[in-house]
Formats: sequence, structure tokens, C-alpha cells
Amino acid sequence: MQRLILMRHAQAEKSAPGGDIDRALSERGRADALAMGRLLAARGLRPDMALVSASRRTRQTWDAVSESFGDVDLRIEDGLYNASSDTLRRAVEGAEEEAGCLLVLAHNPGVHQLAVEYLIESAASPGVLDKMSGGFPTAAAAVFTVDVAGRPSYEGWLTPADAEA
Repeated sequence: MQRLILMRHAQAEKSAPGGDIDRALSERGRADALAMGRLLAARGLRPDMALVSASRRTRQTWDAVSESFGDVDLRIEDGLYNASSDTLRRAVEGAEEEAGCLLVLAHNPGVHQLAVEYLIESAASPGVLDKMSGGFPTAAAAVFTVDVAGRPSYEGWLTPADAEA
């Protein structure tokens, strides 16, 4: 793997009759997901594999984001639903031999925690750590370059606001 994209699902409705796992994207969430797909593709960030949580909102986010990517090896993973950073890390490590560019689409706090862990491990600058300390908004993506030893280092941070600019 040469590149890793950690992404949080887009904004979802507050509730659903089937519970949290069945919450759908809001209208804003759908628009943000479409915009983020276009932004990622415009920056050359096209995954060849995606690991996506089984929740409705993450699957809907993927459906919108992926419109800009073309063919991607998609894997819906039950274990990524509200997964911890450790679980997400294991999923990344499990796919590293199969993907050139891997996108992991899941939930907070796990996505945020894993991004911060990678930043700390790669000795990211205080400015980058400050940027990430503000949280991980819906539909945001942290992008990492991965070296030959499998160590991610910070490449960029994208939010729906970047897509609007």
C-alpha cells in the first residue's frame, strides 16, 4: 500500500426506526459525500480498495463518494461499525498487501483516534496535530502516504468545506 485515506461517514439523520446502524444520510450528508468524492478524485486520490462499515450511513456515503472513482474493490465490513482505532488499524494492516490506495470509511471516535495515532507515530508537526485535535467532522478525510515498511505519514486533510472552496 502506498496511500491510505481514513474517512468518516457524511452527516446522518438523528435517528432511525431500526436504531443507530440504520440511520440514513441527511440531505446535507449526501451533498457533502458527493462533493468529497469529486474533491478526492480531483486530487488524484482514487482508491483501488475500500473497507466500509456495514452501517447504512457509511454505505450511503460510499455510494455517493464512489461515483467519482470508477472500479474499486469494495468490502463491506460488519466489524468496522463503531470500531475502535485498534480494530481499524488491524483492518488497514490486513489489506495493506492487496491495495495500492486504501480508503477506510467508518465512524468516530475510532477514525479520529487512528488518524491521531498515525500522526503521533510519524512525528507530525505540532500544526498538523493541532489541526486534527479539533475533531474529525462528518465526511472529512485524512490522507497518509505509506512507506515501504508500512508506516503512514501525513499527506493531507480534506473536509467538505475544501470542496466548496
